[in-house]
Amino acid sequence: MDIEDQIFQLSRPPKLAYIDWKNAAHERAVVACLVQCVYVCERDRQMKPKGDKALAWCETFGFKLKRTLVDKADSSIFGAIFEYKPPPSSCNHSADGPRFVVAFRGTLLKIITLTRDIWLDILIGLNRLHFRSRCQTAIQVVEDLVATAGDSREVWLTGHSLGSAIGMQAGKNMAKKGVCLKSFLFNPPYPSVPTEKWPRHLAKSALRAGLALVTQSPEKQEQSASSFAACSPWVPQLFVNKDDVVCSGYIGYFKYQKGMLKYGLEDFAKFASQYSVRSMLVNVFRSENEARVEPLHLIPSANLTINFSNQSECFRIAHSLSKWWGQDLQLESKVYKN
Repeated sequence: MDIEDQIFQLSRPPKLAYIDWKNAAHERAVVACLVQCVYVCERDRQMKPKGDKALAWCETFGFKLKRTLVDKADSSIFGAIFEYKPPPSSCNHSADGPRFVVAFRGTLLKIITLTRDIWLDILIGLNRLHFRSRCQTAIQVVEDLVATAGDSREVWLTGHSLGSAIGMQAGKNMAKKGVCLKSFLFNPPYPSVPTEKWPRHLAKSALRAGLALVTQSPEKQEQSASSFAACSPWVPQLFVNKDDVVCSGYIGYFKYQKGMLKYGLEDFAKFASQYSVRSMLVNVFRSENEARVEPLHLIPSANLTINFSNQSECFRIAHSLSKWWGQDLQLESKVYKN
């Protein structure tokens, strides 16, 4: 039995005697469990006979599985829409909860899903996830759900790993339409080499800015700046683990952006933060339409939460979703707005 199987076998939904939607720990635990429900939905689908473990991960908290989202390429369940319907007589749920939560799973290392999921992981690094059916489906579903709900405050987004990248794209798409959805993104991929030292970060920022000036016309630079700025009011909650190489790059990204602002490099910081060296180099070999796509993982604002609990863990544990539904975690949160 591998680590992933042990996590699924041993993990159970946390017991919350009372769900307080104004309590950040309760919010985090519940939405993490909804993402887990998506993972288990797909695992149940693959089992013969089919499993029935998924619903416990949503119904425990008063949610109903309204719809599963299926990838056209491999028929796997990659997401789900949950509707919050606690029992009318229940006194264990506070007000201010969501009406709908859209959740996206990450990579599932099973034979049926392995090839497709790993390929999409690679496309994150190549900044080409935007064009795949899974991402396009997610964007359309979120748009339709917001239109149906009427009040965007009733729709929340969440995802883990690859699912966070998909959720981030859906969230950015809505932000550019003037709609900022409450979002919880666990272990979101940051496909750039983390920079721990200030001089290295400054040099890398200078490289990004230089490449942008060389490879993009003033018109494209203006379009990029406008598109990036449109996302500034959206402040998704990013949950990262310092020992997780997939997402830890966000720690330095936001830390040094703030540092440059303190030293009077505001314009330089805003310009450089829009670009990724890898994306710009890849764009050189792409078509005109594809080259206009901005780096999926870069955002101007975030509420960044770092998990310092149980450090020096192996990657599979540090990256696991189960790290996030505990109630006694050593967390540090900070809001960054550009």
